[in-house]
Amino acid sequence: MVTVDDVRAVALTLPRTHEAVVRGRIKFRVGQIVYVAFSRDETLMGFGFPKEEREWLVGTEPEKFLMPRESDLRFNWVVARLAALGPEEMRGLVIDAWSLCVPKRLSAAYRERA
Repeated sequence: MVTVDDVRAVALTLPRTHEAVVRGRIKFRVGQIVYVAFSRDETLMGFGFPKEEREWLVGTEPEKFLMPRESDLRFNWVVARLAALGPEEMRGLVIDAWSLCVPKRLSAAYRERA
């Protein structure tokens, strides 16, 4: 099972990332762009994910992934149950979400170092 602290340990190593608490919810951002956010009870993690692929993701593992609420469907966003994620899978999802909101050269440089 993955916790918010596990996600924080990954997210805060990513360049340009900062943590914010908005209306009682923890969020990780690059500038004003949120790429990971948690539900208030910290059981769900929303994260950046390509819109074109999210129905496939949710359809393949519905016990793990959920569609975002209707108001968030216009964004590149999907939701995961933290209890269903493993540490390596979470790490990949967080890094991929971060990669969606930073310049490609920054993402590529980070991945080369990692």
